[in-house]
Amino acid sequence: MNVLLRNATIVTMNDAQEIVAGDVLVRDGVIVAVGSVDQSADRVIDAGGGYLLPGFVQTHVHLCQTLFRSFADDLSLLDWLRLRVWPLEAAHTRATLRAATRLAAAELLLSGTTTALTMETVHGTDVVFEELEACGLRATVGKCMMDRPGDAPPRLHERLQASVDESLALHRRWHGAANGRLRVAFAPRFAVSCTRELLEAVAALSEQHQLLVHTHAAESRDEVAVVRSLSGGPGNLEYLALTGLATPRLCAAHCVWVDDTEQALIAERAVNVLHCPGSNLKLGSGIAPIAELHARGASISLGADGAACNNRLDMFDEMRLAATLQAMRHGPGALPARDVLWMATRGGARALGLDREVGSIEPGKRADLIVVDRDRPHLQPDRDAWSTLVYAARGPDVRLTMVDGEVLVEDFALTRFDPLDIASAARTAAVELAAAAGIR
Repeated sequence: MNVLLRNATIVTMNDAQEIVAGDVLVRDGVIVAVGSVDQSADRVIDAGGGYLLPGFVQTHVHLCQTLFRSFADDLSLLDWLRLRVWPLEAAHTRATLRAATRLAAAELLLSGTTTALTMETVHGTDVVFEELEACGLRATVGKCMMDRPGDAPPRLHERLQASVDESLALHRRWHGAANGRLRVAFAPRFAVSCTRELLEAVAALSEQHQLLVHTHAAESRDEVAVVRSLSGGPGNLEYLALTGLATPRLCAAHCVWVDDTEQALIAERAVNVLHCPGSNLKLGSGIAPIAELHARGASISLGADGAACNNRLDMFDEMRLAATLQAMRHGPGALPARDVLWMATRGGARALGLDREVGSIEPGKRADLIVVDRDRPHLQPDRDAWSTLVYAARGPDVRLTMVDGEVLVEDFALTRFDPLDIASAARTAAVELAAAAGIR
């Protein structure tokens, strides 16, 4: 089906970062023309002068944790894991994982995210893939790997080989599914819950299969102290480098507590930093040195993390926080709005190895697009596109979301699913999950 999006203010996010008034023609899920388009189409959608953007690429989320929203507030990272998140993840069933994935996908699509890198729990990841195939979101998914579980419940205890075998089985079943929309990554949780042997095995397999590795690193001071104790001295990123993981395939969430040596390592090895400012603030973890990393030319992208530690999955929130927190550290303009929007689109696409497919509005790329309504009072007078989108816009301003040329949100509403059904199922599943985990 050919779709023509007319009368748009197109924020292309191409190399020149051009903003043009005009149209975008989509044919069979691919952008074929941008600008003034004088061609017919099966369907014409009037953007009403709204901002037409590439869909956001969130590079760190946990779809399985969406049912944990408001169950794990006001705790530091390691207590948050031990007392809430691990018991809830261990209690997940196929039915609750289904409900969590649908709820997350709905929230992401409604607020303009079209691609996500997500780390799930130890078990049941096939269910997540099944629901993602059905909902239309583009995603790279990893089964959480934990062969040194520590205080985690028994259901999250894994043997190294079993963890690797299941990850490889998911790769065989799902990598490239849904016309390439779904992909698989290795997802060792973090150095605290993985043996060095597992991390080294993942590094070798990542090289062999050219798969991304998605992990947490240097999120809190307590975590860094534990890693130094386990590693015999090296910091978190240094330790990952010793295992062979510090390559352009490594996607390291947070990187809050990285010193000059590790910042240089990140830039030199082209490690991808997944910045999650909302989560870092809510857990009291700290403020990542993003301005410094950006100045070094490091690869930086954005993610909301999970609903258990952020409560919202809105990329507009993360963009605003990313910019304003660096202004607090280094003064206004330390991380300009234009650079933040780049991180939310092109930066995310590059981190996931998808820059040739998504992240900008250019002929030949997949039609993962969003339209942001410009008529809302809180966006006026809308003098500057970059400022409006990063500092003023919100998730509910997204009027249309398209993935692979299919409209999944139209006139602010989901097209494939009823949000009331999703919300009702989520409430029921959350009650069951909390009871099973022994959480009141």
